[in-house]
Amino acid sequence: MSTPTVTTGPLRRVPVQGRSVARVQRMLDACAELVDEVGYEGLTTTLLAERAEVAIGSVYQFFPDKRAIVQALAMRNMDAYLQSLSARFGSETFTHWWDGVDAAIDVYISMHRSVAGFRTLHFGDVVDVHLLDLERDNNAVIADRLAELLIEQFQLIHQGRLKFALQISVEAADALIKLAFRRDPNGDESVLTEAKALIREYLHRHVTA
Repeated sequence: MSTPTVTTGPLRRVPVQGRSVARVQRMLDACAELVDEVGYEGLTTTLLAERAEVAIGSVYQFFPDKRAIVQALAMRNMDAYLQSLSARFGSETFTHWWDGVDAAIDVYISMHRSVAGFRTLHFGDVVDVHLLDLERDNNAVIADRLAELLIEQFQLIHQGRLKFALQISVEAADALIKLAFRRDPNGDESVLTEAKALIREYLHRHVTA
């Protein structure tokens, strides 16, 4: 998976030159590694600067505090998730629209296994349920973006009902996937299978194309 462009939301100063962009990416990579190792509470800007091999002044040049760094990482994770899902939608043929939801779950599971920091941070709930958006929960942001992809890909009607059902589905899938990775560091396959079956059954009963 290619590294997405840095999201500028929490940045104090937007990097313009290639060297500065690379430095910020190293900080976010270091942040991802450290939240897996020491958790959000154990993360400090000093530790991050040492891991990224940058001066502490460089950290504060771009970020006001560690929360902003984690926020930027959560936003980068969201961009990576949506990019990966869009790529699957573009390269695969789905029999039905809820197969697209299966793909969304698969990408989320894959990121738990392969993306540093994601298993700990997810989309930022460990810090703040509104880390991605001041007014909406992090999962609501993901559900809305997923709805946009599905509506565009499958020309779905009843968009209000779909968005509500996806919010319920994202919350349920998120909780069950977290359970799977608590039971097994690589994800308990029996729990993951049940999670996908539960979501498919729920969507099949509550949303029609």
